[in-house]
Amino acid sequence: MGEVFAVLSGKGGTGKTSVCAGIASALAESGLRVLAIDCDVGLRNLDISLGMTDTPALSFLDVMRGDYSLEEAARHPMYESLYFLTAPMNCPAEQIDRAGFAAMLEEARRKFDAILLDAPAGLDSGFLLTAVSADRHLLVTGAGPAAVRDAARVGDVLELMGKRNVRMIVNRVSREMLSTVRVTIDDVMDTAGVPLLGVVLEDPSVTLAASFGRPLLYYARRGPAAQGCRRIARRLQGLYEPITLK
Repeated sequence: MGEVFAVLSGKGGTGKTSVCAGIASALAESGLRVLAIDCDVGLRNLDISLGMTDTPALSFLDVMRGDYSLEEAARHPMYESLYFLTAPMNCPAEQIDRAGFAAMLEEARRKFDAILLDAPAGLDSGFLLTAVSADRHLLVTGAGPAAVRDAARVGDVLELMGKRNVRMIVNRVSREMLSTVRVTIDDVMDTAGVPLLGVVLEDPSVTLAASFGRPLLYYARRGPAAQGCRRIARRLQGLYEPITLK
C-alpha cells in the first residue's frame, strides 16, 4: 500500500508548492510510482512547479465523481512514473465531499507508492480536506519569525486532530541571513515544536525552472534546492541522509 503525504504550510509564500513538486519528482526519479494532486482549489499552481503547464490534466474532482479513472491522470513528460491531478476551479473546498476524497485516496494507495497532496496555505477547508486523509504530514516553513509562528500553529492544530506523524521542512534557507540574525535551524525547530525532516536552501533556480516550464530537478539537477528535495525524498523512503546546509 502506498502512503499519502499532505504538504502543508501555515503561511503563504513559504515555497510549499515548489517543495511538493521537488519531492514528487525526486521520488519518481528513484523509481517509485507517484501521484501528485493539487488541492489548492481556485489557486492551483502545482502544474507550474512540476513543469506540466502544457500538459492537459484532469482535476481530482473528475476522478472523485467517477467520470475518469486514476489511470487517466496526466503523465509527466519527463518522469514516466509521475502522475498529476489538478484542482477544480469552480468548486469551493468546503463543498468537496470529504468521504469521496478519502475514498479516492484509498484507491490511490493501492495503485501508487506515494501520493503527495499540495494543500492550500492556512487552516481553511482545503487544509482540513488534505490533513484528515493523509498518513504523513510535511509542514513547510521559512526561517522568518512570522512563518515559524504560523508553522507552530499548524503543528498544534494537527496535534489536536490526533495527527502524530508530522515533520517540518525549512525552505528558502539563507546561511547568510541565519548568521546575520543569529538564528539556527535548531532554533526554528524548537520554536515551531515540530521534528525536522529537512532543509532546502534558497536557490534562484526554483524561479528560473518555473519560468522556463521545467521541473526543478531537471533544470538544475545539482542545484542546492534540487539536492535538498532529493535528500528529503530519501528520508521519506527510510534511507539515511544527514541534515546539511549545503
